Amino acid sequence: MKIKRIVELLDATVYCGEDMMDVDLHSACASDMMSDVLAFVKDQALLISGLCNPQVVRTADMMDIRCIALVRGKRPTEDMIAIAKEKGIALISSGHRMYSACGTLYAEGLQPGEKTV
Repeated sequence: MKIKRIVELLDATVYCGEDMMDVDLHSACASDMMSDVLAFVKDQALLISGLCNPQVVRTADMMDIRCIALVRGKRPTEDMIAIAKEKGIALISSGHRMYSACGTLYAEGLQPGEKTV
């Protein structure tokens, strides 16, 4: 699913990564716990989170996550935006709750990622 479609479905605001809207994402991971994200198999993924601090972007970078969608109306800090720009990660924000964001994206065909064992 292209990032621009995710932005449309979640009625999201794009904070950085405007040039990445045609990037295809193959799976998604949703968590507010970055330790859970580290157990996620990286694969052109979307990270859905309500956690709003620079560590989210650093974790996404380590896992080759291409886009972060903040939910529950959270807005990224200036530090988050700067790091995301530097790392080439799209950063968006939506008023959806995590549950509805996941359900909407899953219903449209975005697959769940796999966890490592």
